[in-house]
Amino acid sequence: MDPARRLLLVHAHPDDESIGTGATMAKYAAEGAQVTLVTCTLGELGEIIPPDLAHLGADAEDRLGEYRIGELAAACAALGVTDHRYLGGPGRWRDSGMTGTAGNDDPRCFWRAGLDEAADALLGVIREVRPQVLVTYDANGFYGHPDHIQAHRVAWHAFQQAGQYGLAKFYATSAADGPVTTEIDATAYLDRKQAAMRAHATQITVDPPYFALSNQVRYDLVGVEYFTLLAGPRGPAAAPGGREGGLFS
Repeated sequence: MDPARRLLLVHAHPDDESIGTGATMAKYAAEGAQVTLVTCTLGELGEIIPPDLAHLGADAEDRLGEYRIGELAAACAALGVTDHRYLGGPGRWRDSGMTGTAGNDDPRCFWRAGLDEAADALLGVIREVRPQVLVTYDANGFYGHPDHIQAHRVAWHAFQQAGQYGLAKFYATSAADGPVTTEIDATAYLDRKQAAMRAHATQITVDPPYFALSNQVRYDLVGVEYFTLLAGPRGPAAAPGGREGGLFS
């Protein structure tokens, strides 16, 4: 392992890490960097795709969340990521559901988490791991999910207090046509990303060269992933369009 490069990713639910950053995580892990994943909820309110697993969401016992712990462990193994934690411990904050749903009102949900408490939990990980780079979502949570927005808020709050621990760069995930500053070509690790996505069988259908979520809309499976630098020094252009070619540039 290369102790000189330490990457921390903060994601809202199991499967977010594989869909948006899986190839990048696999690339850096394979290169020896320390890759730490923090997941903020168990994804208890995810929509279940396979009919034979529908029973996991049939009651209020959060069996889906418990099941997704195993899915995430398998996904991390596929990506080569050995350091994974749940923010505040497994189940500390619950999936909030989509905007405007009843889950938003649950006092246990991540959307209602106290900002200082949640940021302090993340800061504890930062103090231990000492990452130079943090990756999460933008202020809109990439697509507006309450838990993604809250993940950004919590990560940003922690980042502002973490300079003494060596944390220097703060990135948000982005789409290819978004305000991209950084482009990671991890196509060589696309097979690992696909394996990680397959591990999240309750949430993702993988049918190369596409994948689909519960809405059955097909998306391209890609090994190039995009990011926007929100704070910290920008590295030299090493990718098309004058973009950084690495998160540690």
